[in-house]
Amino acid sequence: MSNKYFTLSELNLEGQFLGFVGAEPKKYKYLQLAVPDGTMQIKLPKDLRRSLSLSLVPGEQIRVLAHSQLDSRTGEIKIKAYRVTPVGGCPIQSLPLEPQAKIMVCQKSGCLKRGGKGLLSELEKTLCDRGLLDKVTIEQTSCQKCCSSAPNCVLQLGKKKYKNIHPEAIASLLESHLTEQ
Repeated sequence: MSNKYFTLSELNLEGQFLGFVGAEPKKYKYLQLAVPDGTMQIKLPKDLRRSLSLSLVPGEQIRVLAHSQLDSRTGEIKIKAYRVTPVGGCPIQSLPLEPQAKIMVCQKSGCLKRGGKGLLSELEKTLCDRGLLDKVTIEQTSCQKCCSSAPNCVLQLGKKKYKNIHPEAIASLLESHLTEQ
């Protein structure tokens, strides 16, 4: 039985790391690389997957040493990396940091009927008035399984969670949390 793949050439690619592609974290099979001609998906060998998923930052300039291979059955060319190294430049500085504060507002029908839509708009208005809207992530969720106390809203500050609090109280908690840091 013959080999399915024929090695065509060795590649030395340099570009901007965009992210990983795969089924689940730490089991990514491919990385996406932005090069002047567009984007490329490059397959990662198993021994590199875990270490790269922990060390690469999207936006970082990287160099990929790879083999291009031709699939003799389908005629497709695949690229498989054998070494990935950072080039030494800084990652993009404009990437936003993940906010440590998160507000989850239920938008399921029961909560919406009991004032969920008004709660969301009042919350956004209150946070905007105090200049806190860009410091928090507001997430619209499905049912939070607390329908008896609808409309449901959860404020998460780090590892602490506060349930069913008024938008003014949320803004006050956010202000005190952000001044502690």
